[in-house]
This record gives sequence, structure tokens and C-alpha cells, in this order.
Amino acid sequence: MEFRKKSGSSLCYACGKLNRVDAAVCFYCGRRNPGLWGFGASIGRLVGEFDFTRAVIAVCVVAYVVSLLLDLPAATRMRGAFGILSPGTVALNALGMTGAYAWAHGAWWTVLTAIYLHGGLLHLLFNLLWVRQLAPEVEDLFGRARLTVIWSASGALGFIISDVAGVPLSIGASGAIFGLLGALVTYGRSRGGTFGVAIMRQYGLWALILFVLGFLMPGVNNLAHAGGFAGGCLAGAALGSRERRPDRAVDAVLAAAALLLTAVSFALALWTAFAP
Repeated sequence: MEFRKKSGSSLCYACGKLNRVDAAVCFYCGRRNPGLWGFGASIGRLVGEFDFTRAVIAVCVVAYVVSLLLDLPAATRMRGAFGILSPGTVALNALGMTGAYAWAHGAWWTVLTAIYLHGGLLHLLFNLLWVRQLAPEVEDLFGRARLTVIWSASGALGFIISDVAGVPLSIGASGAIFGLLGALVTYGRSRGGTFGVAIMRQYGLWALILFVLGFLMPGVNNLAHAGGFAGGCLAGAALGSRERRPDRAVDAVLAAAALLLTAVSFALALWTAFAP
């Protein structure tokens, strides 16, 4: 199967209507290169076959194990029930922990890498349970590509807000998880009716409970939670659900860009930490 289609027809990435794959301008909406130089269909297939929920869980688990192995003495030091198997600060910094210091020194990539880092076994398990619960729900309503964008954008926005506000160190997927809740609340509000109201109330209540719990537990980055929720609401409204419009190539392109940027961010974190 060719990755690049050189002839025939292709759907415009913007409006979803049929054009020639080599058309310079979409006949319907006027966007340039509607076939994305022949790569649009392949990008859509790759993102469509990508199981984002499992990938997030796998990356979080691998990053956690690596963070333990990088500093075993720190990882095995007893710090109480919430500190069981907690990676050391040096290891987390090497993998891309974010915070005011990192942001002030131009380490922008940490707002993406920190989403996949966790400070202990209970922290990891708690967040992955929420990922497993919420991500498939968002995928059903928004599609896999838009789920990828909502996750990445809301998690990054939450950390940007907390970094700028001066939170010194921060890690964890909870900002992105609040983003999933925000997208679900936005969907429920826009859909309306009995079903929409039920969705908005259920996930809005979950978000409120988790946000309140954040104030009762030490070390929780509530600014990242609030920023992630706002990011999820904004992304959900901007992208729209499947009920508002079908999946388009532009969604797959945005998702591929988010995944590529995340991979580049991890590469930059490792290069900064270990390059001679």
C-alpha cells in the first residue's frame, strides 16, 4: 500500500468533499492543497488504527518504570503510603518534569512530557484508572483523532498556566484527565436535551469532586487541573463532536502533529539530560 497517493481522488482535509488528489485548491471551500500532497488518506489511516487509550497507558507505565530505574536508591526510599516507589527528582527532571524553573529556562517541551510522568505507584494507578474510564467515552463522542488533540492540548495548557503562575515542580496526567472531563461537559451542554443534560451533570459533578479533593490532598497542582479543564472545554467546543460534523483529514493531521510534537519533546528532554 502506497503511503502517498499520486493520482485519483481524495477528500479535502477541511470540508471533507471530494477533490482530485493533486488539486491546488479545493473546488468547494478554497483551501490550498486539499489532498495534503497525497498524504492525507495515509495520515487518516494511521491515526484511525492507533489505539490512543492503550498508548497513553503504555507510555505512562514505561516512563514510570524508567524513572524508577534511573535512580533506584531514591525509588526504594520509604516516604509513607503515598510515596511508595516514588521516582527521585533527578530522574523525573531527566525525563521532562515541568515547573516554573523549566518554563523560565525555555524548556517548553516539558509541558508535554510531564503529562506522562508520575510521582508514585498510587499516583500512576489512580490516573490510569481515570484514563481507562474517560478516554473511550471521549473517543465515542469526538473520534480518536479529536481525542488525541483534546488530551494533548488540555494537558499542555494546564501545565503552562501552572508554570507561569510559579508552581515550582509538576508532573502527572491529571490536567489532561480534567481536559477529558471538560470536553464531555462541553458536549453535554451543546447537545442539550435529556441525554446532554445527563452527560453534563455526571461529568461536571465528577470534575467538581476531583477538584475539591485536590485541595484536601498535599502536593496537588490545582492550577493544572483548572487549566486542563478549561483547555478541554475550549478544545471540545472548537473541534466539535461527531454529531456536529464527521471526522475529517484535518483532525488526523492535528492528531499526528500532537503525537509527533510529544515524541520530539521526549527526545529533547533526553538530549538535554544526557547529551555530553
